[in-house]
Amino acid sequence: MGKRGKRYNELSSKLEKGKLYTKEEAVKLVKETSVSKFDATIELAMNLNIDTKKADQQLRGAILLPAGTGKTKRVLVIAKGDAAKAAQEAGADYVGDVDLLEKIEKENWFEFDVLIATPETMPLLGKLGRVLGPKGLMPNPKTGTVTMDTAKAVADVKAGRVEYRCDSFGIIHSIIGKASFTEEQLLENLEAFVGTILKQKPSTVKGDFVKSIAVSSTMGPGIKIAINSFDK
Repeated sequence: MGKRGKRYNELSSKLEKGKLYTKEEAVKLVKETSVSKFDATIELAMNLNIDTKKADQQLRGAILLPAGTGKTKRVLVIAKGDAAKAAQEAGADYVGDVDLLEKIEKENWFEFDVLIATPETMPLLGKLGRVLGPKGLMPNPKTGTVTMDTAKAVADVKAGRVEYRCDSFGIIHSIIGKASFTEEQLLENLEAFVGTILKQKPSTVKGDFVKSIAVSSTMGPGIKIAINSFDK
């Protein structure tokens, strides 16, 4: 691991080594340790006690953050007829079917952040799986991106829906806002995200479900949160 910069070490000195903070303390500290010249992204990492080799423990889904993400996402919808019209009216940035899929395939076009598709158009996307998959853009029913209700899907993305998926180590990473957010907004998003994940505990998991929870800003130190801080 490379040496940390002087600025990073200064920010880290604000934290007590080995201490687990309450969620309220963590939100306050993550703002204090974000001193970049741009509006830094605030991220959450949850290390879960799961075996990702087991199908029922591969967690994936989407959460609508109550305070939004602070980022405007460009939405592409692959649909026809009424579903396409509804997507346009809901504010989708791009709506089409074969024409836009050919644009992706032939022009390597990726001027969008989220791809939503209706079930009937999914076969058309099949041959693009090799390029959409690695970029995390392949629509999936579990994340609400394969649906006939394109209007709701577009509205949710624009309002602050984030997708989550555990990696091979059982860790889930997600944006929960920006450094410019108030402590109340960050706390609201943090509670909503963690609360949703806690409800996803597979019945086959024995013992504690969550190993650790931490938040950090772009280029800032990780701040560990006491898991019991989320107990109601």
